Amino acid sequence: MKKQLVAVLVGGLILFVWQFLSWGMMLVHADAFRYTPKQDSILAALEQHLGEEGNYMLPNVAPDTPPEDHQRLMEGFVGKPWATISYHKSLDMSMGMNMFRGLTADLIAVFLLTWLLLKFAQLDFKTCLLASLAVGFIGYLTINYLNSIWFESGSIGHLIDAVVQWGLIGAWLGWWLNRP
Repeated sequence: MKKQLVAVLVGGLILFVWQFLSWGMMLVHADAFRYTPKQDSILAALEQHLGEEGNYMLPNVAPDTPPEDHQRLMEGFVGKPWATISYHKSLDMSMGMNMFRGLTADLIAVFLLTWLLLKFAQLDFKTCLLASLAVGFIGYLTINYLNSIWFESGSIGHLIDAVVQWGLIGAWLGWWLNRP
């Protein structure tokens, strides 16, 4: 039990530190959010026209549009500009709760991976590494890559994260869980 607890705690910290480095210091995701010098006028227009916080897909049809009219109306937007917007009324720079939630999610993810690995009949370093990378690739392919297809965005930063962070976790668990 102690071995599993150490595996999860150290693994969760490895994930957390990599994510901090990837998103903050190394700027692996730098082109995920671009800058526009017109941000003040765009934000003013959003504040004026969007009443509720939330995610918006533009263009779109009203929620009460009959299903038989939906496709026809959407076809009218083909070839025109479109955008996805995450709108919030107030920027909050306090990171404490976000960091706590991120670390908690990382610990749970490593706990689940460790639980899965310990179910293997034969567990060695290579198996831990490859299984961890498989988990990273599954997450990347079914979330980030699919989103990049549908929303026509880049996903290279997420691919780098999948390989590096889950490779580091696999190496850690492969070494730690196979110690006597």
